[in-house]
Amino acid sequence: MSMGDGKIRVKREEQSEEQHDPSVKQHGEWLAKLEETSRTKQQAFMNGIAEKLRRPRQLEAPEHPYRGAPDFWQSFEWTLDEKIEQFTSNFVSVGGHVARLADWNEVRGFIASKAEEMGARYVIRQNQSELDGLELESALPEVEVSVWNEGGGTSIDWKARAAEADFGIVVADHAAAYTGSVTVLSSKDKGRSVSLLPTVLIIIVPIERLVTRLGEILAPLDEGGREKLPAGVHFITGPSRSSDIENDLTIGVHGPGIVYALLVG
Repeated sequence: MSMGDGKIRVKREEQSEEQHDPSVKQHGEWLAKLEETSRTKQQAFMNGIAEKLRRPRQLEAPEHPYRGAPDFWQSFEWTLDEKIEQFTSNFVSVGGHVARLADWNEVRGFIASKAEEMGARYVIRQNQSELDGLELESALPEVEVSVWNEGGGTSIDWKARAAEADFGIVVADHAAAYTGSVTVLSSKDKGRSVSLLPTVLIIIVPIERLVTRLGEILAPLDEGGREKLPAGVHFITGPSRSSDIENDLTIGVHGPGIVYALLVG
């Protein structure tokens, strides 16, 4: 039997099934009617919205004269003083803390002072060359300092250490003044747990990495392509905040409850 003969036989079997079981045909008619009723209700619903808005329904997709941010926004930029002022205002408005420091020696002194003030006993930091220069081991003689992924251990071990830490210390890759957000990228030397799990997070922001708009940070990441994306891109705007449970605002549930951004330079 040819394939054509097989199709004819299947068709005849379907017709035979409908003849011997009328419910098959009735079922198909019922589904078609149900679909028609649903579409009628949908049209009535959309017409009702248009009527309340006092405008005709939009039946065709609107034209998009441009994609992304308009040109005026792409060229918008604050001066350095304005960026510092706006970043500070926005970061503090959501519960964060900002300190303006002249150099890395002042960063070292700030961390030592906060560790003594808060009674910190365990600090974890990213494995970054900028942080090597702080020599935290000598600055914090009474505190145990761990460097992410240094000296072996599994990822689970390091996550556990981060969860036990009083302070987590990272260097920001970028910061956006308009939203008061700090960007931290992940890699094997920069585990995201360092910024997510300790009680207190200290983010060191070199002043030259502070930009006006978030788009200035996102565009280069997009242009680099998927292959060049880091393991993680994390935007931090103040301490962890959650209102998931009965709309009750709680600080520090999903991350550090205290966050410092140190603007350096």
